Amino acid sequence: MKKMLPWLITILLAVTLIVVAAFLLMDKFFPGDGNAVNKAVQNVETKKMTADQIVEMTAEIKDIKTNLADPDYILSVDIALQLDSASSKEEFEKIKSIKITPLIIKAIADAKPEELNGASGKDQFSSKLVNIINKNLTEGSITQIEFTKFILAQM
Repeated sequence: MKKMLPWLITILLAVTLIVVAAFLLMDKFFPGDGNAVNKAVQNVETKKMTADQIVEMTAEIKDIKTNLADPDYILSVDIALQLDSASSKEEFEKIKSIKITPLIIKAIADAKPEELNGASGKDQFSSKLVNIINKNLTEGSITQIEFTKFILAQM
């Protein structure tokens, strides 16, 4: 019996490791439909807004021109920023030239020209701007950013 004890312990340990590995990998091989994120996304209803509501909640920052991370490139943009409410827009208008525009210039200065190519590059950059600006707003949040002018040129 003493000779078999190490073998029994090894077999029990191996079976235990296989069960633990199967438990940890179960979600990868059998993804469940109960994912909380998927449920939350499916329950989101988009609110259709009128043109007047969009104008009421949208602020513009025009004529930003600055170099990218590569100093051989310059970007000139006009940006329309849609906020979550009219009162948020009022607060935004108060700080846009002294706080928001410098944040946008810094974000552009960190960007590389290849990061801004194509629609997906512009979408990723606008998502980055939303995250940066929302952290610095005093009230409300930005819900959408659109580039109304976007000129990337090599100097």
